[in-house]
Amino acid sequence: LYFPPQGSRMDEQRCTLPPPLKTEEDYIPYPSVHEVLGRKSPFPLILLPQFGGYWIEGTNHKPTATADPEQQPCVASHIKLETNSTAKIYRKEFMGKEHFNYYSMDTALGHLVLSMRYEVIGEQEHLRLLLRTKLKTHHDVIPISCLTEFPNVVQMAKLVFEEVNVDRFYPVLYPKASRLIVTFDEHVISNNFKFGVIYQKFGQTTEEELFGNNNESPAFVEFLEFLGKKIELHDFKGFRGGLDVTHGQTGTESVYTTFHNKEIMFHVSTKLPYIEGDSQQLQRKRHIGNDIVAILFQEENTPFVPDMIASNFLHAYVVVQVENACSENVTYKVSVTARDDVPFFGPALPDPAIFKKGHEFREFLFTKLINAEFACYKAEKFAKLEERTRSALLETLYEELHINSQSMMGLGGEEDKLENGGGGGGGFFESFKRVIRSRSQSMDAMGLSNKKPHTVSTSLSGSFTETPKTPGISLIIPGKSPTRKKSGPFSSRRSSAIGIENIQEVQERRAPSIPEAQDHSHSSSNASSFEEYDTGLDSLPSSGTPHKRDSFANVSWVEDSVGSASAPSQSKSSGEVFVIVIFNTAMKYQNLCLFFSMVPCLPL
Repeated sequence: LYFPPQGSRMDEQRCTLPPPLKTEEDYIPYPSVHEVLGRKSPFPLILLPQFGGYWIEGTNHKPTATADPEQQPCVASHIKLETNSTAKIYRKEFMGKEHFNYYSMDTALGHLVLSMRYEVIGEQEHLRLLLRTKLKTHHDVIPISCLTEFPNVVQMAKLVFEEVNVDRFYPVLYPKASRLIVTFDEHVISNNFKFGVIYQKFGQTTEEELFGNNNESPAFVEFLEFLGKKIELHDFKGFRGGLDVTHGQTGTESVYTTFHNKEIMFHVSTKLPYIEGDSQQLQRKRHIGNDIVAILFQEENTPFVPDMIASNFLHAYVVVQVENACSENVTYKVSVTARDDVPFFGPALPDPAIFKKGHEFREFLFTKLINAEFACYKAEKFAKLEERTRSALLETLYEELHINSQSMMGLGGEEDKLENGGGGGGGFFESFKRVIRSRSQSMDAMGLSNKKPHTVSTSLSGSFTETPKTPGISLIIPGKSPTRKKSGPFSSRRSSAIGIENIQEVQERRAPSIPEAQDHSHSSSNASSFEEYDTGLDSLPSSGTPHKRDSFANVSWVEDSVGSASAPSQSKSSGEVFVIVIFNTAMKYQNLCLFFSMVPCLPL
């Protein structure tokens, strides 16, 4: 037998470890801007930072030998604003058309909202599905002929996104659901933009030098006029882009324009407040440093390094260098740079990246700026923020759809628990609720009524006068719908439905011996309505929080129909029946009801 040496076997068992991660010291640094400036010109418009982190588009600015400035490469056919087309699908394909909405909760995916529409395209039947998750919205159009059977809602959701794992979806029954859904879908669409404009002079290589420029050269003024209109900030009515239009704390003027129904405000470094003695010019950096995309204007050939400006928000720069300024043959060289995690955005720069001043360059530049901002939203920092925002908005949408759909079926509120015996009270409550149902419903809907005290006058003739009562003010939580529309305090009661029929009004003279405290209102001539009596308890403070206010149902005094108006006056013990009921609807938050009854014996 052959036994290999121990060392050979150890060598066979060894594995190659992956190389260690590189640090800044391991990278071959790019040349610094000062090294480049020490070389022979022309210099590039943009230099990458020494340790990278950015990409560059448009590095060739040498015109060809046969190039004619009047015949620049046509890029108009490639200019297209990049928008979130999925965000507009619901408005275009669902809203105003017959469709169905559903909602559910997935343990892994979170809140789900599904829209489904049956449609016929050509002669073929299709299902158009739109599924919203916390990460994105999934859209698909599926021919029904490709399915073995018509799918249920869960199967529909799986067709558009296989990872859905729920047992059921719930239908949306709220009539205004489409407004809520389209608002959620289009929250990512913006028609307002703000971009920084930074002026770089020859030889300037630091942030302090860039923000310290206070004078505008004719070439820079010409470029600003090309970008837009100079406006006075005071009382400006358009999109202000975070600038002060009241007190003038961000300067007196700026540059503003519109582009394809979008408003654009430029934060021009030289027009923002300049503070003597402040080397960093924080007032200027506060606005430009909070922009996502900025234009850097170079009057002369000096490279720009993206990390010159320290900012957590600035992710992309469009660098423009002018040639033949203030002449009839003005041209602009363009380069674009963005952080590594920002995806490429169009329109693509031509080769060479030189434009003649005019409408075509303006279309290209503004399209590039807007697309740059949308692309920056996909960078890691902004993507996480957008995910949190979308998740919170989707949760709000889910809750609104659920609460309002339950309310449409009468299943959503504590009022229903009280009406169905959930508040306790035993047999008395079950017996009494049939009589008080209409009143409790109206009071639940009204909340705390704005009732004026009743003025009741008594006389030996038995006449009763009462001041007019103002209807109660409905207390409805903003953004929440009531469980159902309920009758007001003076609407007819559903007497026949609860077993009250033909209650006749009886006018009886009151004896002088009856105390003033026992004055009361008679029932109205309408058999299905009761007069209300103010107990004076509405002003009592609630023991709960200031937001929970007690609302007491008014006291109903029902007299026995035995006797007539000509009957002699009777004493307190003669058998008059008083039923006093105080119903505290505000205590629904604590599932408590207070009932007080006083029922003297009725002589037979």
